[in-house]
Parts: sequence; C-alpha cells; structure tokens
Amino acid sequence: MRALDLAIIALFLVGMPLIGMAIGGRQKSSTDYFVSEKRISWWVVCLSVVSAETSTLTVLSVPVIAYMATPAQGGMTYLTLALGYIVGRIIVSFVLLPRYIAGDLVTAYAFLGKRYGDGMRATASVTFLFTRLLADGIRLFATAIPIKVVLAEYGITASYWAIVAALGIAMVFYSFFGGVRAVVWVDAIQMLWYVLGGVVVIWVLAGQLPDGWFSKAADVNKFQLFDFTSSPLTGAYPFVAAFFGGALLSMASHGADQLIVQRLMATRDVKSAQKALIASGFVVFLQFAFFLFIGVMMWAFYAGVDPVKDLGLNNKDELFAHFIVNDLPSGLSGFVIAGILAAALSSSLGALASSTVTDVYERIRKTPMTDDERLRHGRIWTLVWAGLLIVCAGVFASSNKTTADPIVVQALGIAGYTYGALLGAFLLGLIFKRVTQADAIIAFAATVLVVGFVILGVKFVGSTPTIDFAKADATRKSLTGWWNTPLGVAVTLLVGGLLSLRHSRGVAVGDELDVKAKA
Repeated sequence: MRALDLAIIALFLVGMPLIGMAIGGRQKSSTDYFVSEKRISWWVVCLSVVSAETSTLTVLSVPVIAYMATPAQGGMTYLTLALGYIVGRIIVSFVLLPRYIAGDLVTAYAFLGKRYGDGMRATASVTFLFTRLLADGIRLFATAIPIKVVLAEYGITASYWAIVAALGIAMVFYSFFGGVRAVVWVDAIQMLWYVLGGVVVIWVLAGQLPDGWFSKAADVNKFQLFDFTSSPLTGAYPFVAAFFGGALLSMASHGADQLIVQRLMATRDVKSAQKALIASGFVVFLQFAFFLFIGVMMWAFYAGVDPVKDLGLNNKDELFAHFIVNDLPSGLSGFVIAGILAAALSSSLGALASSTVTDVYERIRKTPMTDDERLRHGRIWTLVWAGLLIVCAGVFASSNKTTADPIVVQALGIAGYTYGALLGAFLLGLIFKRVTQADAIIAFAATVLVVGFVILGVKFVGSTPTIDFAKADATRKSLTGWWNTPLGVAVTLLVGGLLSLRHSRGVAVGDELDVKAKA
C-alpha cells in the first residue's frame, strides 16, 4: 500500500459522513427523522435496501463461498437463495407493504400493535432489536477486516476493537444528524461505489489469469447453478431448501425486519415501495452472481490454495482483502478498499432507534410523547445503539475462529433463530381472525424455543435425526439453516392456530388496516 491508497481511504471515511449530513439536512420532526416525511424516490430506496442487506458481508464473504466450494457443492449454488429472495419480496410487496404504508405507521411492529395489542408489539420489537444487534455486530466486524489488513501492510498492528470503535463513530455522525434520509442516500452511493470496485477487480484479474482458467473452473463445477443431489436436510445449498428457505427468509427480512421496512416506508406511496422492493430482488441476484464470479476468478488466480494454511491469513474471510491490498495497483487498491469500507456506513441505527422509541419506550411510559420528545429520544437512542454495536462487534471479533463459516453465513444463521417467529406473527394475524394477543405471544415464544432446540440439539446421521447438543462434525450434521425460517413460520401458525380455536368469534382489531390497504 502507498500513501495514495491511504489518502483515498481517509478521504472517503471522512467525506461520506459529511455527505450524509449535508443530504439529510435538519430534521424538524420525529417523522422526518424516522421516515423522511415519505418523499424519497423508489430507485434510491431500492439501492439502499440492497446495500443494507448485503454490503460488506457480500463483498468480503460471498467470493469466499465460490472460492472454497467443492465440486460436490457447486460454486454458484448460493444463487438459489437469491431466486427465492425474489419470490419472497413479491409476496411481501402485495401482502404486508400496503398495510404498513396505508396505515401510516412508523415501524412494522406498529401493525402488530394494532392487530393484537402493545404486548405483541413490544415482544416483536425487542426480538428485532436483539437479533439486529448481533447481526450488525458481525457486519461491523466484517468491515474491520480489510482495514486490519491495510494497516498490517504498513507495519501497524491495530486491534479489531479499535477499528470497530472508529468505524462506529464515523457511522453515528450522519445517522444522528441526518436521519433516515441521510442513511438511504449514503446507502445508495456506497452500493454503487463497491460495485464499481468489483468491476475494477474483475478488470485486473482478467489480465493476470492463466489461459484455460475458465474451462478448468467449469470442470470442477465452479459455475454449477443448482444442487439437486445433496441432502435437502443437511446440504449446503440444496435446491428445495435454499429456494423455499430463501423465499421465507426474504419475507421475514423485508417484511418483518425494521431495518428494511424503515427504508421502504420512506418512499412516497405503496406503489413506489413495491417497485423498490421487487426491483431490489433482481439487483441482489445480479450482485450475488457478480461477487461469486470474482470468487471463481480468485480461485484461478491463487490456484485454489487454502487461504489460512497456504497464504497465512487469520481466516478465510480475509482472502478478498488480501488480494486487493497485495495484488491491485496503487490507487485502484485504495479505491476498492474504500468501496468495501462504505458498507460499514450502511447504518441500522435509525431503525433500532425508531423501534426502541415508538414500540418499546413509548409503550412503557404510557403517557403520549410530544413530537419534540420523540425526536430527542430518537437521537439519544441512536447514540446508545452505536455504543452497543461497537461492543458487540468487538466481542465477536475476539471470539471468531479460523474454522468458522463465512461471515455472511454466520449472520444469516443468527437471524434464523427469530425470523420465523417474527414473520409467523404477522401471517398469523392475517390468516386467523380468532387469534388474540395471548395466543400470538405464546406461539411466538414456543417458536423461538422449538427453532433454538432444532438448531442446537438436532443432528443427522445420514438421514436419521438424533438429539445431540455436541458440535456438528463430519458424521453428525446439523439441519441446514435454510429450513430455520420455514420451520419457525410453521410452528407459529400451528400453535397460534390451535390456540385460536378456543375463541368463538373472530377478532376485529386491526381490520381498519385491511380496509385502507385495499383502498
């Protein structure tokens, strides 16, 4: 690395928060701070959604999936998930989005409050807060990886704790001052930046790969798209599990996770939100394919060597950053690293703050808050959640092992514990009119317990399930994580549906949202 690269990176880290603050302007109300008075164009929100859900995890970890894939796994089978994502988003666009936007809500969980009551609203919101804290802690750690590699090239040994603290401080500035408008626009800019960085990587790699690399990659199934042969219960990306699980996972993440829903609520109307969400599914598919292809090219460049054993890296997820720092020309290296670092600035702080204030604090307080109070508390909780994210990222960095799965898989694994219960609570209220708040909370709790038990305690020896809480190994495999969300939804609907049979009449609460949505 040369001084030019460091200058580009420093300029970017300072410039992006300033741009966000300038775009965000001054918020005069809590509605402006949380949902930007609903006046952001759909295409900007589309790019923001893509950046928020993939960002650093995609840039760093998805290439590793293709690089490390065995011939039996196939290098492009991860795209099966993305096909499911498209289907899931289409369903959310026409089933859940109209109810959120027509109901003039600030968070997705306000819908649960109108359908069930404040108890279910708070339960879902707290679950979101805890899950998002862990998932975004991983994401912040992921962004620290290339910075650590860059500093090491200059002989500077910096701890992950110090790096994530610096990134967290940079992120909080524009979230605090600019609100969701700054977050959405910075997301859109950074997504375009890191995609352009990926184009630079492909251009450089194309000029350095040996003749015949493409055919060699095809011979070992690096371009295999679907997996119909591995076990649908324990395989990495078996078609049925990945497609169906991807669809339900996308429904949960884009219909029941405030991180995404907040961005969609910032659009002008229902149709704009629908266009943004559906278009984001196709953009994500292309983006996954793009970075998987980079992974295949790196496999050819490094002749498929083990990143940890042969290149001396701390973990597999450092591979892409290692290539950028060591094998790209000066200037281009700094540009690409800056694009990767941009992903750290895809802030979830506004979503965490809005859910905390409107779904939890205001319910506990009992007395209504003025708009000025809501805005002030929103900014206070933005700072609080920034501190918690920094701590979470530092703890995760300290415990991450070289044998761990790629970080993108780990992040999705965390969501698997609760996403099924969250999505199930929404669908339960729409499908079963007799369900009460008590039914929904019991079903929600039962789902988290059942899914947690399956993830931690169910192992498969061949196709035979056993109860074993020991770590999975070559002979005892866990259920593939893509079934976690479908399992959770099924348990919620089953338990809640059975409990609803106790009641003789349907529940009318929340019907006004259905009327507005249809209108």
